[in-house]
Amino acid sequence: MTLLGIDVGGTKVVLVVGDREGRPLARLRRPMSRTGDWRRDVDELIADARRLLADAPGAGAGRLEAIGLSVPGPVDAPRGVLRNPPNLVGWRDVPIGRVLSQALDAPARVENDANAAVLAEHRFGAGRGVDDLVYLTMSTGVGGGVIAGGRLVRGAFGGAGEAGHIPIEPGGRVCACGLRGCLEAYVGGHAWRDRLREVVPASSLVVEIVGGDREQVGPEALLEAARRADAFALEELGRWLDRLAQGLAAIVMLLEPRRVVLGTIAAAAGEALCFAPLRARLAERLWPHQLEQLEIVPSALGEDLPALAGLAVALPDPAEA
Repeated sequence: MTLLGIDVGGTKVVLVVGDREGRPLARLRRPMSRTGDWRRDVDELIADARRLLADAPGAGAGRLEAIGLSVPGPVDAPRGVLRNPPNLVGWRDVPIGRVLSQALDAPARVENDANAAVLAEHRFGAGRGVDDLVYLTMSTGVGGGVIAGGRLVRGAFGGAGEAGHIPIEPGGRVCACGLRGCLEAYVGGHAWRDRLREVVPASSLVVEIVGGDREQVGPEALLEAARRADAFALEELGRWLDRLAQGLAAIVMLLEPRRVVLGTIAAAAGEALCFAPLRARLAERLWPHQLEQLEIVPSALGEDLPALAGLAVALPDPAEA
């Protein structure tokens, strides 16, 4: 059986033909076309998909079983409609599921990218073997997805799992979403980058790492400086971990997952800089029985996540299979 996974982003698109075990047969990655006309953009996706299906080794041996689309929110997943993503001009109320299903003669499932990511980690990555899982993207912003009782949690309006917008500071910093005091405004990659450029001292190793250009300062440089024991970098990383622990404690108290998977910035920081000190901070915020059983681990999929996210969405919900 053949699956087609598509990950649509604001700047790139990834298509992959694979099987039920998440093994890619062929893949394509290219810049996202943003013509302002969603029909033209989707037609290009369809043309790419047809070429990939024709060229993939073994894909011609069987009918396309299903299509999975990982797309930026907001999404009406049951209807397969992409509502109005801020980074895709002209994409408003796009029935992308129906259009691709009709064009490629296969059922199509659509999820927002954070939900697709937690499905991918659950089926192919660091979330395998657990039925209660939370995944946080920890990249440009802080996206989140939740698996509870083995099933994806979408919520009444399709937006469940938006961990990045848990309020952690009343009246605090303005978040990209327009609200104040969100977790993302303190630990999201863009927000953290902006803060670092404001507060990093010229004497810090962080500035040296970027060749003295403060406009190049960001989380990557800070983590490198922290590995080399720079005082500012370690202090700032500690502040970031304090905020992350604050948000995670709220998530754990509400959902009590068996495992929390952290991606991108946290995964890049690693055990010594992130996961060990994060567990220590959570020990001050959680009940002992929760801490004893909770696992906090890095994402296992790395750069393969976009491709596997689409394939994971193509598969039926395990509870419904």
